[in-house]
Amino acid sequence: MSATTNDRSGSAAAFGFVHRQRRGAELFLLLLALAVGLGAYAAVGIGMQGEIPADMLGYGGWLVALVLGSHVVVRLVAPYADPVLLPLVAALNGLGLAVIHRLDLSYEAADRTAGFAAKQLTWMTLGVVLFCLTLVLLRDHRILARFTYTSALAAVVLLLLPMLPVLGREVNGARIWIAVGPFSFQPGEVAKVLLVIAFAGYLVLHKDALALAGRRVLFLDLPRGRDFGPILVMWGISMMILVGQRDLGSSLLFFGLFLAMLYLATERPGWLVVGGGMFLTGAVLAFLFVSHVKTRVDVWLDPFAYYGEGTNDTGFQPVEAQFGMAWGGLIGRGFGEGDPTRVPFAYSDFIMSSIGEELGLTAMIAVLLIYGLIVERALRIALISRDGFGKLLAAGLGSVFALQVFVVVGGVTGLIPLTGLTTPFLSYGGSSLVANWVIVALLLRVSDQARRPLPDLSDDENEDDDATQVVRLR
Repeated sequence: MSATTNDRSGSAAAFGFVHRQRRGAELFLLLLALAVGLGAYAAVGIGMQGEIPADMLGYGGWLVALVLGSHVVVRLVAPYADPVLLPLVAALNGLGLAVIHRLDLSYEAADRTAGFAAKQLTWMTLGVVLFCLTLVLLRDHRILARFTYTSALAAVVLLLLPMLPVLGREVNGARIWIAVGPFSFQPGEVAKVLLVIAFAGYLVLHKDALALAGRRVLFLDLPRGRDFGPILVMWGISMMILVGQRDLGSSLLFFGLFLAMLYLATERPGWLVVGGGMFLTGAVLAFLFVSHVKTRVDVWLDPFAYYGEGTNDTGFQPVEAQFGMAWGGLIGRGFGEGDPTRVPFAYSDFIMSSIGEELGLTAMIAVLLIYGLIVERALRIALISRDGFGKLLAAGLGSVFALQVFVVVGGVTGLIPLTGLTTPFLSYGGSSLVANWVIVALLLRVSDQARRPLPDLSDDENEDDDATQVVRLR
């Protein structure tokens, strides 16, 4: 065996993330995740109705089948995939279903529209099916690099669809939905996956040119002027979304995603300075000329001025959310002891305030920790990936979760203006849930490729050495 092969084997053993499938560890963690989801569902029934829900067996059986079924697929087609990602996602999804079910019970008692938990379970089923299909059909993530420009074009088309007069549909002041018959869909959720693929494919080819330094200003190397084309295009798309669709959250998500991947690809802080300046300029212009954005910022700065009698009550949601989280305190009031339905859209945009009111600050911190672990595992996958495209793909998908959670939780807690994005795996919303399950499948596929043992080349090398010796003897 050659010295190179010995070095590879030694370094792989030193890191400890190669040659170990860890499917048993994943199964154990999945059982803990199911305990969280099923325990929360049972606690909702006891807190709201004084007994375990009557459909506990059917609901629990279906949830167990989905989670363990996804585990079996991972075990069969991606045996070396990361063992922690799937349990983290299953725990979030199970907790989200329980909280939505708790809100449904209050809506039913008040004769309001309910049934969101059943629909969410249906969307979860579709998401898990697509998760499994992605792993089965996509055996090598590097194939996606062939569709760089196709993915970019499809993403732009999807982002433009809500602006069409026939398909587009405005919900809560933002025009981010399309309606086809009785079905509605948020194309931006699919577009974010396609954009990550497009960015990864583009940057892996052009990162060397984009990394070249231009003019040096105050100990900072700014990019060359000729390289500003891609970031200007993304800035223009983000502003188009902000103005045309009045969607501050998606605008921040897409531009922040490209900027993060650009920095990771080039390692040039100058891009962060330039991109941050461009976004700040766009945000100021939007505040001055877009009434919807100005209202969001004004409510963020002084929500109580827009709350109660004598106002237009645009601050009702953030103020009630803060009241609820304050009442929940450190450990919460308990399921059924709070009143989270006072907040409109408590099952979607403000599900974190519902968790804070009835489960307390402790549960909110635990949820944020789970999101942090998801991002950490994604970045870890990027670090150990053996190809440039896989590194950027995993880092970009992890950045999607990081940015989206920051934007959503920051808006609910008053850190930044409200944006209207959904909390991944927790909030009610089929488009978001299905897209996020596909993202997890892509991360597992990249990690499976990265953690697989290198092929044993000892036999081939020995044969080459023997052949060399024969040639020398001749």
